[in-house]
Amino acid sequence: MNLKERSDLVLTFARVLHVNGQATDETVAAAERLANKLDLGARIIPRWGELQLQAKDTGDTLVSVGEAEPTGVDMRRVASVMRAIGEVIGDRLAPTAAREAIIAISHALPAPSWLFTLAAAAGAASLSVIFGVQHVAAVLLIAASAAVGAVLRRTLANYHTNPLLQPFCAALLAGIIGALAVRYQLSSSLRLIAVCPCMILVPGPHVLNGMMDLAAVRVSLGVARLIYAGLIVLAISAGLLLGLSLLNVSLAVNEPGRPVQLWLDVIAAGVAVAAYNIFFSTPLHMLGWPVAVGMLAHALRWWILSVGAGVATGALVACVVVGLVLTPVARRFHMPFAAIGFASVVSMIPGIFLFRMVSGLLQLANSSNTTLQLLGGTIADGLIAITIILAMSFGLIVPKIVIDRLFDGAARSKS
Repeated sequence: MNLKERSDLVLTFARVLHVNGQATDETVAAAERLANKLDLGARIIPRWGELQLQAKDTGDTLVSVGEAEPTGVDMRRVASVMRAIGEVIGDRLAPTAAREAIIAISHALPAPSWLFTLAAAAGAASLSVIFGVQHVAAVLLIAASAAVGAVLRRTLANYHTNPLLQPFCAALLAGIIGALAVRYQLSSSLRLIAVCPCMILVPGPHVLNGMMDLAAVRVSLGVARLIYAGLIVLAISAGLLLGLSLLNVSLAVNEPGRPVQLWLDVIAAGVAVAAYNIFFSTPLHMLGWPVAVGMLAHALRWWILSVGAGVATGALVACVVVGLVLTPVARRFHMPFAAIGFASVVSMIPGIFLFRMVSGLLQLANSSNTTLQLLGGTIADGLIAITIILAMSFGLIVPKIVIDRLFDGAARSKS
């Protein structure tokens, strides 16, 4: 293979990792290991929308650029790419055969629609249990709303590639169903029938990957990831609040939640973790670790809240445990840490506070609704959401950074 062919092969492997949710550090490291095996001196420069590869070989230099928008999360593809790179490095897969392998991996299908729909229903229903739903009819409505939303998202994906359209339409549908539930007195002031199907749309892996990029001082890429995640949250909020407003229903700010028994909380958390892993196309044989760790983290969070600590403190401690356990697991099984880490703590993501904050801001825009209680509730919801996001990011990322450096240092000392 000549210089261009080898450069294209490395860039293609890096692109599939980048666009399917792998952390930037792992993407760069894997691409450089592959390049070294192909006798290339390589440097990968990741940006939002593109990857640049600077390759050197016996005095010749080639710069290649490929389009790569990191908007997806597919753990099956990531695990397959990392495994293929290991096979190339271990001389079990020839570079010429690797070209065909990466093409097949990049076109691997996500979870089938029926499984995706079932996971959406189960995930939304389990989140409603965690947030204190009290009636079976409400749980069934939440599951049905999320299932129809999942079918709508998969249908729209066949006709339009805009990543904001799918969450907006699914949230709009959830808002309409939630408003109808209020009209027929099937929903409480928590509006869980409207909110829970929207919470499964929150783009947690992009937030975590963005925070990890910022921690690695990849400022432009990290900010771009966070802006993208923020746009999706705005699309979800807009759809939800528009759907509610069509029947003159509002989303109350600073509404207190309901306590849930430990055993019910832990079981529901396990179901939610499994559902999110299906969203991210996790191979079924890899589900055990995230589900078990997610249930453990939720039990720990429940205990911390029961002794009077705040929600941010509970999220921080739980996420530290998740980071300590899942970082070596992600390395061992070649899974994107942001995806399994987010899936394990999904119910702690403050989506409901973000939606309430946006609702409060819209109500404040109407001067006739402005009250000190509304203003204080809106500010409180926003601060709680920001604090929880920062606590979760810190709790997941710091153990990962420390463990990665320990592993890398041990590998260098052996070599």
